[in-house]
Amino acid sequence: MSKTIADHLAQTLAAADVTRIWGVTGDSLNGLTDSLEKLGAIRWMHTRHEEVAAFAAGAEAAATGKLAVCAGSCGPGNLHLINGLYDCHRSRVPILAIAAHIPSSEIGLGYFQETHPQELFKECSHFVELVTNPEQFPRVLERAMRAAISQQGVAVIVLPGDVALSDAPDVPAKWVNVAAPSVTPVDEDIQQLADVLNASKAITLLCGAGCADAHEQVVALADRLGAPVVHALRGKQYVEYDNPFDVGMTGLIGFSSGYHAMMSCDTLVILGSSFPYRNFYPADAKIVQIDLDPSALGRRTPIALGLVGGVRETVSALLPKLDRHEDRRFLDKALKHYAKAREGLDELATPSSPGNPIHPQYLTRLIDEQADADAIFTVDVGTPTMWAARYLHMNGKRALIGSFNHGSMANAMPQGLGAKAAFPERQVISMCGDGGLSMLMGDLLSVRQLNLPIKMVVFNNSSLGFVDMEMKASGYVPHGTDLYETNFAGIALGAGILGIRVENAEELPAALRKAFDHPGPVLLDVVTAKQELGIPPKIKLAQAKGFSLYMMRAVLSGRGDEVFELAKTNLR
Repeated sequence: MSKTIADHLAQTLAAADVTRIWGVTGDSLNGLTDSLEKLGAIRWMHTRHEEVAAFAAGAEAAATGKLAVCAGSCGPGNLHLINGLYDCHRSRVPILAIAAHIPSSEIGLGYFQETHPQELFKECSHFVELVTNPEQFPRVLERAMRAAISQQGVAVIVLPGDVALSDAPDVPAKWVNVAAPSVTPVDEDIQQLADVLNASKAITLLCGAGCADAHEQVVALADRLGAPVVHALRGKQYVEYDNPFDVGMTGLIGFSSGYHAMMSCDTLVILGSSFPYRNFYPADAKIVQIDLDPSALGRRTPIALGLVGGVRETVSALLPKLDRHEDRRFLDKALKHYAKAREGLDELATPSSPGNPIHPQYLTRLIDEQADADAIFTVDVGTPTMWAARYLHMNGKRALIGSFNHGSMANAMPQGLGAKAAFPERQVISMCGDGGLSMLMGDLLSVRQLNLPIKMVVFNNSSLGFVDMEMKASGYVPHGTDLYETNFAGIALGAGILGIRVENAEELPAALRKAFDHPGPVLLDVVTAKQELGIPPKIKLAQAKGFSLYMMRAVLSGRGDEVFELAKTNLR
């Protein structure tokens, strides 16, 4: 029996250790799903929405570091992949997306469901190619998989359904793994960086996701230089733990200590980070940057020196050339500031009085305390990300996944599916916003059907909380941010998932234990305070004026009770 293109695809993916494909089937994918069924080595992960499939594949790739795959049928099916693929691509995780297409003989004729995927996916991929001839396919597949893995991002193959059913050329379906290169700058550049650092008096390190395998080197560098370590959100899980030099995160949802450690240094060393907010970089400091991606150098702020290399390799080569900085006054000041900032944040993570909505800080603190030592957390964009950044503690075993670069809502639950499928033995906790969960809530049915026992904790404040807060900071009385007060636990029960609703703080510890101990999927619906503020570490005069203007406008528009509730919630 001859082998089809779909057979070749399935067999090649299996040879590359792919064990699942996320997607929603359709007639243009019939060849692929039939080949998967015959092969038996790759599971079709049936979601209700293709965007969920893309998010789930991205989380699988993020958790494992390996190639993950998603697929969408022709036209609307693969269009639904786009937002999730944007997130995957901007998160730099290796994804192969199969965009099925209309019959090849109908392309360009306005056929039913016709789109132009090879154009649509260009901006969210390193590689996208339309296959119109079966002879193309093995080489296109090889190129796509190499691009996704070597460049760390999305590759898309546009495959018409009739081509997938065509006979494949007589070539073996195989895959050869190639190790990623180890990149170290030339010695002259490393010496130049050492000279800059040896001459500096007050050095701060800013660490991002590029420090993933460099914890030991980063701590050694901080010790040698007497430098406080600030992390961007994506660097949190890699540098925060077992680090006596950590002074917290910077940025809109960060710590005042992280912000001031950067603003008061004379030299800032950026290690594997593309932290995007320019107004959080110091204006007067000398800035040097190490990154594996040459295009990242100087992208966010002007630099005095840039080195292309891995953080681990570069810092290892740099350390022998550095003098030890014995003056620790700058470091000690930053550490004291961090201790004070940490104390202030911890004081907010307390139970609310009976009858009042639960403080989200307290909820997140309890999640952190009760979660497993190797738990994987997926967090929705908005306030769940803010509370996770401030109250979840990393330890070198835990993982934190979110839409941190793309900033898409609705990511936490789908990413929980991908993480749990990849690591069924690990606890996966999805910290969902009520707005985010609502967007793709139909895939609660996928949670049940796929039987993936993730623990979904819904921060139910009946509001698009972060948007609401941004409006207030700009002086607007919020409009369009209120959400219908929804009982998500009841909806979960209707989907066959254990649903637990908590409205009082004293019930929360036991409810969390029940949710975490339950062997199946759980949705814990926690009614949280609507008017909770997350104050950024840098308060602009415009923001202070904005809050004053908001309060005045709220009173004048008959919403003075909202101002009272805001004060009551936050003045504690």
